[in-house]
Amino acid sequence: MRPVIPYVTAALLFGLGVYGVLRRRNAVLVLMAVELMLNAVNLILVTADTTVRAQLPHAGQVFALFVIVLAAAEIGVGLAIVLQLYRLRASVAVDEVPLTEPPALVPVGRAAGAGRSAETAAPPSTGRTAEGEVDR
Repeated sequence: MRPVIPYVTAALLFGLGVYGVLRRRNAVLVLMAVELMLNAVNLILVTADTTVRAQLPHAGQVFALFVIVLAAAEIGVGLAIVLQLYRLRASVAVDEVPLTEPPALVPVGRAAGAGRSAETAAPPSTGRTAEGEVDR
C-alpha cells in the first residue's frame, strides 16, 4: 500500500510554491517559494524511498540530501543576487528588474578614464599636431 497523505501534502506544498513564484513580487518571497517547492520534492523522495526499500535501500534519502545541498547553494546565490539588486535599485521587486541590459556602473574610487580598455583609450601622442607641426 502506498502512503497517500505524504504525496497529497507534497502536492499541496508544491502547489503553494508555484503560486508563490508566480504571484509574489518580492524576490526574497520568491526564493522562499522555490525552497517550499524543493522541500515538497524532498518529501516525495523520502516517501518513495519507503516503497522501494528492498531494491534500492536509502536511495530516496540520498537524493533528498542532494536536493538539500543544492537548495543551500541556490539560496546562497539567490540571496547574493537579491542583495546586489537592492544595492543597485533600492528595491527587491521582481517586476522592476530590467532584463534587457545591465545598468552602466562606474566603480567607486576610480578616476574618470583610469579603467578604460584599449579600444576606448586615447591613442598615444605622436608629438605632432593636426596641422603637421611638431608639438613641443
